[in-house]
Amino acid sequence: MAAASVKPALLLKDELDIVIPTIRNLDFLEMWRPFFEPYHLIIVQDGDPSKTIKVPEGFDYELYNRNDINRILGPKASCISFKDSACRCFGYMVSKKKYIFTIDDDCFVAKDPSGKDINALEQHIENLLTPSTPFFFNTLYDPYRDGADFVRGYPFSLREGVPTAVSHGLWLNIPDYDAPTQLVKPRERNTRYVDAVLTVPKGTLFPMCGMNLAFNRELIGPAMYFGLMGDGQPIGRYDDMWAGWCMKVICDHLGWGVKTGLPYIWHSKASNPFVNLKKEYSGIYWQEELIPFFQAATLPKECTTVQQCYLELSKQVKAKLGKVDPYFLKLADAMITWIEAWDELNPSAGDSANLTNGSGK
Repeated sequence: MAAASVKPALLLKDELDIVIPTIRNLDFLEMWRPFFEPYHLIIVQDGDPSKTIKVPEGFDYELYNRNDINRILGPKASCISFKDSACRCFGYMVSKKKYIFTIDDDCFVAKDPSGKDINALEQHIENLLTPSTPFFFNTLYDPYRDGADFVRGYPFSLREGVPTAVSHGLWLNIPDYDAPTQLVKPRERNTRYVDAVLTVPKGTLFPMCGMNLAFNRELIGPAMYFGLMGDGQPIGRYDDMWAGWCMKVICDHLGWGVKTGLPYIWHSKASNPFVNLKKEYSGIYWQEELIPFFQAATLPKECTTVQQCYLELSKQVKAKLGKVDPYFLKLADAMITWIEAWDELNPSAGDSANLTNGSGK
């Protein structure tokens, strides 16, 4: 029989950080208060560090701006994007918790078909605390959900599953479209609520969206680098997808799983498609080279840690994608810098990191 759903009274209260990138006051937290207030927030302020970001009363948080990032990382701060939501991955680096949930500040609480508010964080945690099945597809989707199990013909040797590294949630209302699709479907809204969670099969890539995402930081954290995007870079809006492609190659190599589907959030604000097209323009061309690169990427068996895998991937990015554009040479170097900075702030057990926190309450 499949394992029962995991529903502790207050899920992982002391083991999870919520990471939010923002350039504005966080009034959106009021709607999330019933679900987020017990948890610690890490807010990464993008843009002008002299601007004051207001956080509603009652939340336990620390806030980092660009000055904090430069102070904590020194020269290695060059690997953290500026004027792009990719800056959120700094929050992953400074967290000391086992799990991360990250959400955008234009995302609100969605309702299920019965009209009940969806506790997205609770569903993500359930996804992460139950195994994945990447090696053989179960036609009833996630066999570990209540009321589901493995179907006839599913190998018993695979029913234990593997650890779940990433839980990828979806969105109602404004779909996560690229600029060309936004331009031809400006009024399209996602109203389909599909009550399903499934494991992305081994060897299959997917476009990871960072606006409603959770992961096991202890397992896969060093691979969740959102790249060099935004200010000074020739590309934007591919940060989460870059992390998703790298992460999936590494999860496939190390034998971990990725789930997608529930939970839904309500995405309230469509970004400007013309601005997006300018950011995405290079990526729309490059992705035709990037996808085959990641589909063909293999890692040697000597790579047994996420850091080793990620550094090996950076070598392959430099060797193969450097020919596509010089940007990828810079990105490959930033991938190395990211791992160096991660290891400095997250030393092995028994050591202590000399990290001065940002401002907080």
